[in-house]
Parts: sequence; C-alpha cells; structure tokens
Amino acid sequence: MNPFSRAAGKIAPLDCSNVDTDQLVPKQFLKLVQRTGFGKFLFYGWRHNADGSPRPGFVLDDPAYRDSKILVTGRNFGCGSSREHAVWALCDYGFDVVIAPSFADIFYSNCIKNGLLPARVSEKDAHMLMQDAEAEVDLESQTITAGSHTVPFEIDPHSKKTLLEGLDDISRTLKFEKEISRFEKDSRIPSVL
Repeated sequence: MNPFSRAAGKIAPLDCSNVDTDQLVPKQFLKLVQRTGFGKFLFYGWRHNADGSPRPGFVLDDPAYRDSKILVTGRNFGCGSSREHAVWALCDYGFDVVIAPSFADIFYSNCIKNGLLPARVSEKDAHMLMQDAEAEVDLESQTITAGSHTVPFEIDPHSKKTLLEGLDDISRTLKFEKEISRFEKDSRIPSVL
C-alpha cells in the first residue's frame, strides 16, 4: 500500500445517505479474484438500466465529475455487507478520499486497509463541500480546503498513522520481523528423537 498524505482534485457530490455496499458494487460482479477491475461496476445499478444500457443523469457520468478524486456523500456510507469489493471499486474508479458524516464500521476499516481515506465531517460541512468543485485534503493536518473555507475532519490516530505510513496488515506485521524471528528461535521445542 502506498503512503497517503494529501489528495487534491474534483469533488463528486453524492447527496445520499445509507448507501450500502450492494449499491456500491452489486453482487453479480463479485466474481473477480483480484482487487482491480471493479471500477466499471461502481454504482452499476444507479448508472445502468436492467438491460445494461446507460441510465443518464448519474453524477459520475457527468463529464464535470468524471475524473473526481474526492467523493462527498451522506451519513452511514458503506453500510450493509462487509464486502471489501466496495472499497476496491471506489479505488479502482480513481477515488482517493470519501468524505461523509459517518461510515459503517467494517467499510471504514476496509478503506484504511486499502489506502482510501474515509474523512468524517459534520452533515453541515458535507453539504457545504458538495457545493464546491474542487478540494485539497491534507491528512497530516486533518483538513479539507475547498474554495474559501477549511473544514476539519475526524480520523482515529491508528488509522491516520496506517495511511500516512502506507501500512497494510502484512507490512505492519513485518515491522516486527526481528522480534518474531527471535521468539521463534527461542521457543523451539527440542527434538525427542
């Protein structure tokens, strides 16, 4: 995982609350075994008709928001199942940051594990940010600057450190490789043969 400290770019406003992981990436697209390739399925049911033809009017299909790096949305984003594919789809589509008043716990954890910043702001600030075209998000200072305003965001210290250092579960474990090797060496059971 790459270290994350800052992201800047277009904001995609999605003024919806309780967006669940099946809406993010529907179950019929969970056949891929790698983490890439899910971006084209992001919000598939909202972007396409039942026959697969494009449904006009969805924010991500508007050329003004097509290359957005920052998604601003409503409360309880990522609720529903624990599927990590939802985060993979957001990352594969090109998002670096999701800003919302609240996130489902497992979704939040999956964001951190995959290098996607879930930034918590007040509902008032989320709605204000949805009106802006671009923003800069600084993880170190925990601020979002858009237009003439700067908004603080919440993130727990452990998650912040994980993102800043680019640590996934394996790299975090490998930081203790010497200690693990020493423990294994010291705790070997003598052979009885």
